[in-house]
Amino acid sequence: MIVGGRIFGKALYQAARQAYKNAQHRPILASGGDAVGVQNATSMSITDKLTREHKMTADEARLILNIGKEEGIERMMKQFDHLVKANTPRPPPEGTPPAAAAKLPQQHTSTYLLAKVVRARERLEAEVVALSEEQLIGKDAVNAAAKDPPPPPSS
Repeated sequence: MIVGGRIFGKALYQAARQAYKNAQHRPILASGGDAVGVQNATSMSITDKLTREHKMTADEARLILNIGKEEGIERMMKQFDHLVKANTPRPPPEGTPPAAAAKLPQQHTSTYLLAKVVRARERLEAEVVALSEEQLIGKDAVNAAAKDPPPPPSS
């Protein structure tokens, strides 16, 4: 009996040690629930700020929506609408009694995928807004510099 308890205690100790090691281990590409690349967004640039806020890189958002880097908002919205429609359950046909509607084949949908699609759209929209604001600020600065030339140096 004592020997059995001793073996059990040793096994329990080894299991706890291994669980602790597993909890401490963090593979290079895994980031504890964050998107890969989010932990690298450490600068104060607009793109890094958006990556930290949305917990998704722009590249990941483009992959989710299946669009290229050069494709515009129209293509993004078309893909978004398609993916939302594919992941939203269809209502039963009009006039179908509830008993018959229950027997219809079920469409498999995923709230997780739908949430990723929505977050991807939000991320890309935020980037478009931020870039347009950045361009607008740049134009305002150029216009202000053109309106108010610096005073000539006085000697």
